[in-house]
Amino acid sequence: MTVDSITNVKESLLDGSSIRLDADEQYIVASLAESLAHIPPALVDDAEWLARARASSCRLPTRVAQTIRRYRHDSGIDGMLEITNLPLDVSSLPPTPSCRDSVERDASEPAAVAIMIAQQLGEIVAYRDEKMGALVQNVVPVASLARSQSNGGSVPLKLHTENAFHPYRPDYVGLLCLRPAEESTVGTQIASVRNALPLLDERHTSVLHQARFVTTAPPSFRRAGDVEPHSVLGGAPDDPDIRVDFNATSGMDQDARAALHRLHQALTEASSELVLRPGDMVFLDNRLVVHGRSAFTPRYDGNDRWLHRVFVHLDTRRSRPARPANGPVLV
Repeated sequence: MTVDSITNVKESLLDGSSIRLDADEQYIVASLAESLAHIPPALVDDAEWLARARASSCRLPTRVAQTIRRYRHDSGIDGMLEITNLPLDVSSLPPTPSCRDSVERDASEPAAVAIMIAQQLGEIVAYRDEKMGALVQNVVPVASLARSQSNGGSVPLKLHTENAFHPYRPDYVGLLCLRPAEESTVGTQIASVRNALPLLDERHTSVLHQARFVTTAPPSFRRAGDVEPHSVLGGAPDDPDIRVDFNATSGMDQDARAALHRLHQALTEASSELVLRPGDMVFLDNRLVVHGRSAFTPRYDGNDRWLHRVFVHLDTRRSRPARPANGPVLV
């Protein structure tokens, strides 16, 4: 194999950040989800049901599984995987929930789809103090939270690493769209540190790699541990991970605050917006990507924006001390 052909192979491994299911693939996924929806007790948080879903995930269409595996190996410069044309019967959806801490406990077909795809990427986890530890969570507007920096708000949601304060934050965040917002331009804002890093100078990146920042828990958490200093960038200097919440992270000194401000500018400059349609699912590499949301105006009439959200860990052994009975919920 020549040097050029090796280079082409490496480049091809980083392609495929999106896949649109064809009719045959859509039928396979729909059949698997329908079967899971009828397996007793038909609860996504039940250990036996999850085991059956894990087995079913191995029967996903080959092209879908290959794309997920490629993304798991390297999530690419944008840190994002988009899967579109997933089976979703919009006409059968109930009204969009509008209550605080809304979750999906029943093994509905959309929830089964989200679980199966996530299980091909890693293991689903949740947090006891966020949405009662449910594995499939509803991201919906809630009137009492309208102006909050939370998944129930409708004001602009600032760029953030999901659960940036937590030592066992998700490796990936998955969002499946069931119903879009009335405004067709309401999007998920996404920014990868891989795109932003070239915009930063060494003076700022040096500070960002030091434990000179603190992050508080988001409003969705009922309780949180002590706030300890941490770095915003970590790992390889030329390809770092990121840990920041621009609503909850603060610098502990003037230089740290200046570096954080410059990082926000760079990420904003490098950001893009993704508008999800029904049947679209996006995964974000939470180690590389921060995300937010543009503002929108909910009507609270049962037709508002509705996403299913799931969290994925690659290495559940790392979080074993926080997961009683080796279950999926962290305490």
